[in-house]
Amino acid sequence: MLHRCGWVNTDPLYIRYHDEEWGVPVRDSRKLFELLCLEGAQAGLSWYTILKKREAYRVAFDGFDPGTVSRYGEEKLEELQNNPGIVRNRLKIRSVVRNAQAYLALEKEEGPFSDWIWAFTGGVPLVNHWTTQGDVPGRTELSDRLSKALQKRGFSFVGSTICYSFLQAAGLIDDHVETCFKRTGLIEE
Repeated sequence: MLHRCGWVNTDPLYIRYHDEEWGVPVRDSRKLFELLCLEGAQAGLSWYTILKKREAYRVAFDGFDPGTVSRYGEEKLEELQNNPGIVRNRLKIRSVVRNAQAYLALEKEEGPFSDWIWAFTGGVPLVNHWTTQGDVPGRTELSDRLSKALQKRGFSFVGSTICYSFLQAAGLIDDHVETCFKRTGLIEE
């Protein structure tokens, strides 16, 4: 039997997410944008709730294409607020549009979003060595810095805890606990 991180439940969807996605370094700017928006949607909820709605989010938000999302008007926002496939929180929905606009402005000034994000870790994943799930923090100095930098650039729903979850999910931080089979160096990927 494979040992996994303690947050994984028995749903095959969640197991697959842990085994194949969580903590795997993401270098694609658009995928990073999607993850950041989905982490923002998670605020006050569980990731499991958002994961079950992820495909509906992708359809509702046009594949998280920042150029398209940045131009959403009131009619589209109303449509999204009535979409039962996503979390219908008005502020969270509007934050995706705001984040798309901020993303485009950031890329215009700094270049690829991926390069800007990965610069926070020097371009390589940071590997932590947690013994138990209880050891894993909810935020760190790094997530504080990322949160402040994103907010300064106009992003919303990017508090430090959301940013830490984003860093973990996108593989900028490897927080698989020491007993997890995905622990860096325990298996060949």
